[in-house]
Amino acid sequence: MRKSLIASLAFLLASSTAVLADGASDGKVKIGILNDQSGVYADFGGKSSVEAAKMAVEDFGGKVLGAPIEIVDADHQNKADIASNIARQWYDTEQVDAIMELTTSSVALAVQALAKEKKKIDIVTGAATTDLTGKACSPYGFHWAYDTHALAVGTGGALVKQGGDSWFFLTADYAFGYSLEQQTSEFVKANGGTIAGSVRHPLSSQDFSSFLLQAQSSGAKVIGLANAGLDTANAIKQAAEFGITQGGQHLAALLFTLAEVHGLGLEAAQGLTLTEGYYWNLDDKSREFGKKFFARTGKMPNMVHAGTYSAVLQYLKAIDKAGTDETEAVSKQLHEMPVDDVFGRGGTVGPNGRMIHDMYLLQVKKPADSKEPWDYFNVLATIPGKDAYIDPAKSGCALVN
Repeated sequence: MRKSLIASLAFLLASSTAVLADGASDGKVKIGILNDQSGVYADFGGKSSVEAAKMAVEDFGGKVLGAPIEIVDADHQNKADIASNIARQWYDTEQVDAIMELTTSSVALAVQALAKEKKKIDIVTGAATTDLTGKACSPYGFHWAYDTHALAVGTGGALVKQGGDSWFFLTADYAFGYSLEQQTSEFVKANGGTIAGSVRHPLSSQDFSSFLLQAQSSGAKVIGLANAGLDTANAIKQAAEFGITQGGQHLAALLFTLAEVHGLGLEAAQGLTLTEGYYWNLDDKSREFGKKFFARTGKMPNMVHAGTYSAVLQYLKAIDKAGTDETEAVSKQLHEMPVDDVFGRGGTVGPNGRMIHDMYLLQVKKPADSKEPWDYFNVLATIPGKDAYIDPAKSGCALVN
């Protein structure tokens, strides 16, 4: 009798373990949204990205493989050490299966390295450096919404074609800024332009006067703002005080989104050229998503918010198709599955983890041309994904044969 009971318990334990191995490993799927929620990039991604992630879970149905889906979030304060500590705790003790968003390139690189070590998935939507799918690529790492190469091709390419063939860069002093300056410089020079110089500023600068004076005195036709968030907005405001654009120089906001245009206002932002991977007023499908997002957040989404929605949704689809949340199986599906949602329409994922999708060259409208709230952009061109992103074979990723 005792032997029979022990055998029965062993069978039940083995059966339940097999079920868990084939489904959700701990009875749930847990996704962490790790980003800046209080600093210079809080509007760029922030709590609105958390809401986008929750929208994706709800639209998927709230469960995957019969297991509940949970979203957790935290503020990394734009510090790689804080982000790494949170990510390690999430992976080691809080059963987080994947970490996403990861605004700030230094943070994204640090967390992706940790995720690779832990054999966990990360999907970056908020950071820009191409190193994520280049020399720092990971079999479990994915880059989703945009990168510095796409921004350089879009905004940089447009301005060079319009005659902006001499550039001076005002650059954020960390990995993202360096990458954006380098790639835009290469694109400008490849198209016959010249680089007059550059200056670097600390993250979250309040006073850009000395940097702007250097840019102004360079005589360059274009001042490339290789920064983002409030840094870009503050630089644009202070450039107006110096009369830089009135003097004939053009400001190029190399990473500027709908969120920052709204914060700056059309009067100050009008005429700026920028590149995004999503615009809420592009078509009916985009408007439908935008209005649902607005009802939750009081703002229209930018490419980071829409990209986070897409990343979470695709991750859940990959788990469903794999029949398990095991990292290797889900990563394989993420590499193989086409992306078909409001953000990544017709997107594909390269062997280096780069999601390749169309980008949009946009120009900020004059206040008189805006027909409704948040109607901020004219769409100048669609940039095909194959032109926007680096060929995986040329990315420097060791995973690509």
